[in-house]
Amino acid sequence: MTAVDGSAHGAPVTQAAMLGSPGWTQLTTNPQKSARLVNFIRRAAVNLSVNCRLRRGQLFLERLQPTANDRILDLGGGRGGYMAQTLPFRSNVTIADLDPGNLKVASENYGFDTLCLDGSAKFAVPDAAYDVVFCSSVIEHVTGPKEIVYDLARAGEFTASAKAAQANFAAEVRRVARRYFVQTPYKYFPLEQHSFLPFLVVLLPRRWHMRLMKFLATRWFKPAYPDFRLLTIKEMRALFPDAEIVLERYCGFVKSIVAIKN
Repeated sequence: MTAVDGSAHGAPVTQAAMLGSPGWTQLTTNPQKSARLVNFIRRAAVNLSVNCRLRRGQLFLERLQPTANDRILDLGGGRGGYMAQTLPFRSNVTIADLDPGNLKVASENYGFDTLCLDGSAKFAVPDAAYDVVFCSSVIEHVTGPKEIVYDLARAGEFTASAKAAQANFAAEVRRVARRYFVQTPYKYFPLEQHSFLPFLVVLLPRRWHMRLMKFLATRWFKPAYPDFRLLTIKEMRALFPDAEIVLERYCGFVKSIVAIKN
């Protein structure tokens, strides 16, 4: 992987680190033609994801103009690589995530403060505790308790659970900070961005979608888990009524929706 600008403790932030170092970014050494084709698709996916994240980070800087005096919360920030690339400061930034292992990396590699979330409906954060919340590609995964969401094979049950969880999540974002930047992939972008399959997969009945994700888990270079519910522009406006809705575009298509409150 090539390095991109940005560092913490003198270490460069790589493309894989910006994406959270997922396994699907690693190229295979298999010499077969099929493997080379997969590597080509994998490189294209990584470059698309990283370039869009770089542009999103620039939009965040331009619109919210965060400073070293702002208390900043990165909700679902994973290992901190994305925020390390985006911001030049560390001591005023808190990375919040469900995974203690991710937070250990964020603290040790980049020097961020960390907050371990427990998945409960209310964040363990006082009202207006932060000046800025940054949240990238997280709210679509807020679909209810993970111990049951994979068992919700009926579309109605899953949709009801997801809508309630996402509405609560949006309310919590607005509770803990006056300024926020919340991005989510657009439901109808031609490429479904979790699996890198044609967007038609999001139109499948819930049961079929779950079966397809399970089938591809060991057969496709980018496994996806059916715990996400993608949002429309109208739904983002309803979730964040006090925000400006900005559309990220790629090749003329709306790729992501961003709610910005400054």
